Amino acid sequence: METAIEAALAECWPIHTIHGWAIHGPVVDTPPEERYTCPMSNLQISRGWPLPLGCSVRGDGVRFSLFSRHATQLHLLLFDGARDGEPSHDIPFDPAIHRIGDIWTIKVDGIGAGQLYAFRADGPNDPATGQCFDPDLLLIDPYARAVTDGSAWLVPDWLPGSLPPGSMTPEQRRELWAAMPKCIATRHNFDWGDDPPVRHPLKDSVIYEVHVRGFTRHPSSGVDHPGTYRGVVERIPYLKELGVTAVELLPVQEYDEYEVPLTNPLTGAKLSNYWGYSPFAFFAPEGRYSELGSDGGQINAFKGMVKELHRAGIEVILDVVFNHTAEGDERGPTLSMRGLDNTIYYMLDDGGAGYRNFSGCGNTVNCNHPHVRELIIDCLRHWVMEMHVDGFRFDLASILGRDTDGQLLENPPLLEAIAEDAVLRGTKLIAEAWDAGGAYQVGSFPGRGWAEWNGRYRDDIRRFWRGDDGMLGAFATRLSGSSDLYQRSGRRPYHSINFITAHDGFTLADLVSYEHKHNEANAEGNRDGSSQEHSSNHGHEGPTEDPEIRAARSRHARNLMVTLLVSQGVPMILGGDEFGRTQGGNNNAYCQDDETTWFDWQLAQQNRGLLRFCQQLIHRRRRHGALRRSDFFRRGDHGEPSDIQWLGPQGREPGWNDPAARALGCRVVSPDPQEPPYLMLFNAGDGLATFSLPEPPVGWDWGLFIDTARSAPDDIVAEKSMVPLANPGEMAVAPHSAVVLHGLSARR
Repeated sequence: METAIEAALAECWPIHTIHGWAIHGPVVDTPPEERYTCPMSNLQISRGWPLPLGCSVRGDGVRFSLFSRHATQLHLLLFDGARDGEPSHDIPFDPAIHRIGDIWTIKVDGIGAGQLYAFRADGPNDPATGQCFDPDLLLIDPYARAVTDGSAWLVPDWLPGSLPPGSMTPEQRRELWAAMPKCIATRHNFDWGDDPPVRHPLKDSVIYEVHVRGFTRHPSSGVDHPGTYRGVVERIPYLKELGVTAVELLPVQEYDEYEVPLTNPLTGAKLSNYWGYSPFAFFAPEGRYSELGSDGGQINAFKGMVKELHRAGIEVILDVVFNHTAEGDERGPTLSMRGLDNTIYYMLDDGGAGYRNFSGCGNTVNCNHPHVRELIIDCLRHWVMEMHVDGFRFDLASILGRDTDGQLLENPPLLEAIAEDAVLRGTKLIAEAWDAGGAYQVGSFPGRGWAEWNGRYRDDIRRFWRGDDGMLGAFATRLSGSSDLYQRSGRRPYHSINFITAHDGFTLADLVSYEHKHNEANAEGNRDGSSQEHSSNHGHEGPTEDPEIRAARSRHARNLMVTLLVSQGVPMILGGDEFGRTQGGNNNAYCQDDETTWFDWQLAQQNRGLLRFCQQLIHRRRRHGALRRSDFFRRGDHGEPSDIQWLGPQGREPGWNDPAARALGCRVVSPDPQEPPYLMLFNAGDGLATFSLPEPPVGWDWGLFIDTARSAPDDIVAEKSMVPLANPGEMAVAPHSAVVLHGLSARR
């Protein structure tokens, strides 16, 4: 009786031996009865080995290993060209030979690095129970290290889901397969040289969130390779001068750029997925950002960027998306995991007929299924070991703590596994501690090894500087490291990733120029994006030439930047905020791959005063330990000295319970007595606030560092130019401004 593989081979290839198999001599790992070739090619097929999963170039062949529990038949498809609609070989797996448990594995000799491949899978198809197998669909390997250029996807309009499984005509199948990206067999061939991890302590970090393409795509960038990994390399001198220690890259996992079906109603231009939060190949670097092409060159292009950033002392943190994929809900395309084992990879609802949607993007990855946990851990290890990245920011990380029914777990196995993994120990782990399903775990995210995007910090600091009532206590708590969120669980101030702005929301320039979002270009009727920005336009919505309004906006922006960089915790700066990058009031520019989101480097010259202000502030923070403590401030109980002293105007106690209080000061000392102390004075009110100044510690004088009421370049004083205050007894702080003093050695 013929097996499935024998029947397929007999149909496609001439029969030269028993049942169409050409038998070869015995080898160590594969009995002769389990090896065969196609007489019309030089390929030799044998049983592979199950682990590691994915594609491995070995000797004179390639091994493929794929997970699928419920498939009844798999096929390996080999292609000669990225736009080929027909494979050069369609190789069936024999379940009796090429399956070990839930893993299907095969080795093909006669091919090597650069070989294009994909899979197709057959099995039960019952949408009511979540089974979605369709042998007509070409599927991406979930472990693919690289895929061919997805920018030319031409998926036919009649997809997805318009035809019953297995019913495509040969012409339809060719059209679909030609449009789909293919996986690329890769071999490690990059010379890392001496590239040890940079390993800045988290407490000493200054993170710069940036989009690889948008950073240098604008013509004003002046780079030779705009919009690419190499473009980032060309801008490393700027990053060093700015003083940041790490770049946090928006998603670079291969994603579906063309999933947005909308058109900009203002310009008629087709919209696209610009941010990249729609992955379909977790292990693969985005090919569209590669200056070396997308036929595998994207791997070395990415590695080259990392190597040069490391050479400059800058770490690389990836914004990774494991909570959902580009396959969307039941109406979305089948690209990979849905077609390989939908009931394993996704959280299903209605008995399997629909998808739980805790991501807000159509589906939710079943992160705490044992196999999916393994995939995510393997992926993170790959980016650390092979791609040399230094850390991860996990998008909608609360989903990683949900069980298969979507319930939040008290001790999620995936989060514990990531934090305790022997390879990942020492990498920076940052959680976006919420999701679209209602979870908000800022301050309570499971696992002591995790830092968190502190959304409470963003909101409280914005509201204080906007002048909202009753914000004095919240402002002080955020400024001093958010002990209310992190101290009780044994975490430290540096587990708070402080930010004022991020990719999602207004830029800093827009935060002080708009009171309402302006997302009309997104073609969603301005309904998308948050309506709670806690922003101020200072009397006019959008651009203006009014000098008073412009001065107020400049002061407000610098107040926010000062607060961010003198707060305990880890500051994250949205790329371009340091020179006034604007998105024209669009606070959800996920679909705008144009000058809305690209960095206009002319602004760095036009707003050079703000840029200089930020540069000096960042470098001062990095030099002085008082601004980046490892531990929360000591209270000074039982007669012991306190590390922090709070003060209100005119020597009074701060008005903690006064909703109208708008002014606050604090004196901060470093754990190292050789480090200068700081005295920070903040006035978000409409009137002058005069502070009686406390004495500096013995051996120090107060010198003026920052006064945001002054115009550039007098708003910030270089350390070598500082002098002691003429009147060290008091300081008048102008309305809506901040003053920072820091210690000058009395023995200088």
